[in-house]
Amino acid sequence: MTDLTPVFSLRGITKTFPGVKALDNVQLDLYPGQVTALIGENGAGKSTLVKTMTGIYQPDEGRILFHEQPVRLASPDDAHQLGITAIHQETVLFDELTVTENIFAGHYLYSAGVFGSGWLRRLDWPAMHEQARAILQRIDAPLDPHAVLKDLSIGQRHMVAIARALSVDAQVVILDEPTAALSHHEIHELYAIVGRLKQQGKAILFISHKFDEIFAIADRYTVFRDGSYIADGLISQTDEAELVTLMVGRSVTEAYPKQTCPLGETVLEVQGLSHPTEFADISFRLRKGEILGFYGLVGAGRSEVMHALFGITRPSAGSIRLRGQTLQLKAPADAIAAGIVYVPEERQKQGAVVDMPIVHNISLPQLASLNPSGFLHAGREWQLADDYARRLQVKAASWQQAVGTLSGGNQQKVVIGKWLATQPTVIILDEPTKGIDIGSKAAVHQFMSELVAQGLAVIMVSSELPEVMGMADRIIVMHEGLMVAEFDAASASAEQIVRAASGADSEEVRHARVA
Repeated sequence: MTDLTPVFSLRGITKTFPGVKALDNVQLDLYPGQVTALIGENGAGKSTLVKTMTGIYQPDEGRILFHEQPVRLASPDDAHQLGITAIHQETVLFDELTVTENIFAGHYLYSAGVFGSGWLRRLDWPAMHEQARAILQRIDAPLDPHAVLKDLSIGQRHMVAIARALSVDAQVVILDEPTAALSHHEIHELYAIVGRLKQQGKAILFISHKFDEIFAIADRYTVFRDGSYIADGLISQTDEAELVTLMVGRSVTEAYPKQTCPLGETVLEVQGLSHPTEFADISFRLRKGEILGFYGLVGAGRSEVMHALFGITRPSAGSIRLRGQTLQLKAPADAIAAGIVYVPEERQKQGAVVDMPIVHNISLPQLASLNPSGFLHAGREWQLADDYARRLQVKAASWQQAVGTLSGGNQQKVVIGKWLATQPTVIILDEPTKGIDIGSKAAVHQFMSELVAQGLAVIMVSSELPEVMGMADRIIVMHEGLMVAEFDAASASAEQIVRAASGADSEEVRHARVA
């Protein structure tokens, strides 16, 4: 270990919102050249802590110390001036701006000189493009600095967010679920970046629900539970079982509670589905009571196939049949009416109306059935929301709380609950446990098992191999827009699946396909 004097410390921090004490007398220390993992379930206070560290929130009580000196972070600019930067799970970037503009937003470079009739400053675009290209090269991100952000993939946008954080001389770097949208290759590149930051003496706060990442990258840990500090220590002196017990106050032993249930008739049949630029010749069947997993690396085309099944995009060829009836999906409303619903990966942009309360989000797809006379039936709406929010264990002060004020995992639960409340025939779950802690993951997995036991058919897209192997009955693997393998989950090995996802062409993979 290096210098044991912390760069950044929190002492007795308390933050209260109406009806909720988000942080209760918590403490945290970040050390130079070390990674501290902040561990806790959704609702433990991690997001509130990050917003306090970056000047978005001001604590009601407690002290913030920078190099052991008290400081007041009255605004994000105060945090920025001290060299505190954050890379969030939901990348905070500007879709209509270029890569360079996003990297330097808020701290543009200027050149001074005589322009026109006087001495002026103007933006130094050549210097910014050059520096942006250099930063991107440092993190092995082959992106054009002139590219517009909205044209990039989720993983590429995340790399832009990392480049933006590295464009300032940060002393404290907060990584908030930074790998959630990254491929395996990009995750290892991130590890290399973090290693270089450690060598430069940066103090790093790493927030993740993935224990393999925590043990691979962290030096220290701090555990929060229900807004309170629970424990801290060295990663080398603990293990996953101890951390889970500290997180949830109990032992979580059943992460994938898959129930074996008899499969019924085929409810969904997809034949030769193709799109000019995204995927080709996608064919599969889905049976009642089945969980069909779709696995692949970022960019494999899995979500794009789901968009076609939900009527977001129009395929160029192929057919979709639900219960024997051919569907013509011109819009998501057609899919919903037929009995196909979709829980998207990007919950904040596509899954929820974040400024609306939980109760209205859950009831939104069913306003017509809940209010057949045209008048709002508040009692029915509340009962529906209460039922599904409780079943998914949504943590909130009340069902009137705005979805945008919930933790990331609880937002995801609201989106899942919204669609499950429609009682569909087929539900598509695109990264259903992205950003959800281990305790909440087990609850979502348990609920998925209950759904298929009741006869629902589930398509689950996931980048987490243990989740796919633990919950799916069959696994379809995609690579570069093509179905490259199909496995029976009970007999498939992790090596087979990863080889197929990476494009390996072997007799082993071909012979493992399910007829």
